[in-house]
Amino acid sequence: EDFSPNRLESAKETAKNFIDGRFQDRIGLVVFSGESYSRCPLTSDYSLLKKYIDEINFDLISTRGTAIGSAIAIATNRMRESVSESKVLILLSDGDNTAGNIDPLTASEIAKAYGIKIYSIAIGKNGKVPFGKDYFGRPRYVENSLDEKNLRDIAKTTDGKFYRASNNEALVNIFNEIDKFEKSEVKENRYKNTVDFYKYYLLWSIIFLIIFILLKSSFVNNILKD
Repeated sequence: EDFSPNRLESAKETAKNFIDGRFQDRIGLVVFSGESYSRCPLTSDYSLLKKYIDEINFDLISTRGTAIGSAIAIATNRMRESVSESKVLILLSDGDNTAGNIDPLTASEIAKAYGIKIYSIAIGKNGKVPFGKDYFGRPRYVENSLDEKNLRDIAKTTDGKFYRASNNEALVNIFNEIDKFEKSEVKENRYKNTVDFYKYYLLWSIIFLIIFILLKSSFVNNILKD
């Protein structure tokens, strides 16, 4: 628990705040541990998306491990047919790929082929970190290792960027920076109430033309009469 209250809850809260700052972007969610699956397809329904985020917990996936490559592959499959100018994947992990059936760098190369940029975030600290409490209420510690090189290579392969977040504040700052990098262009259409005078101008043109013809005919007739 190097984050308060823990990594997962901190990541969930930061992600929801990030979503609140977006405008009409289609955002999806892939969760992974020893297995990976799409939790929410690309959507602009942010209320639904945040509901799915709230439901994420440590027991959501029973298989232990970290299937980073599989998670990237699933996200790529979700975005590959998108015609958006900017396609971005934000990856939060310790970087230690221990499960799945596809290598993270191979998955990253496929993502790049579809124009997807990956921002990878190494979340946590190296060494022993507190992880819950034992039966007697004493803190338990687990050994945590970060594979920063793996996450750096993933970001570099897709022309993205690598970040390191060791606490809540750092994670928030990283998401704020990504938010600035990937701002969508908002086009504003302005409408002006106008009256279409075309038919009136056309009517007067016809009237003037008829008058002209009548006058001309009258003028010619007068000459002939004279």
